Amino acid sequence: MIQPFHLAVPVDDLEKARHFYGTVLGCPEGREDTEWIDFDLFGHQLVAHLAPKKEEEDHRNEVDGKHVPVPHFGVVLEWNQFEAFAERLRSHGVQFEIEPYVRFTGLPGEQNTMFFYDPAGNALEFKAFKDISRLFAKQLNG
Repeated sequence: MIQPFHLAVPVDDLEKARHFYGTVLGCPEGREDTEWIDFDLFGHQLVAHLAPKKEEEDHRNEVDGKHVPVPHFGVVLEWNQFEAFAERLRSHGVQFEIEPYVRFTGLPGEQNTMFFYDPAGNALEFKAFKDISRLFAKQLNG
């Protein structure tokens, strides 16, 4: 069993965060206070902390021909879980920054991936590997 991670992200509206993470993503709520809410993000502790919005430069890196937003976070799902989760997001009207697709096709790191933003502008990536043992596999050169 993998140890759960803890991640705190800034949000500028706790009720929007509650709706997005609770209703749209389906994350059960844990503890809460006037300035934060805990969510169970696939067994990991995600905390939405109330914080003023900062104007930051939008940074991206190219990965497999796509412009990936940085920073971002998410969870590696099971292969069969990925498509059901993508459909859940579509049914709630989530706009994808990068639509769900398979990247690195035929290579050791082949994976399903998708990117989208929460209402506070935090970028999320969810992915899945057909063979989870390839999660940290290196590409062979030549």
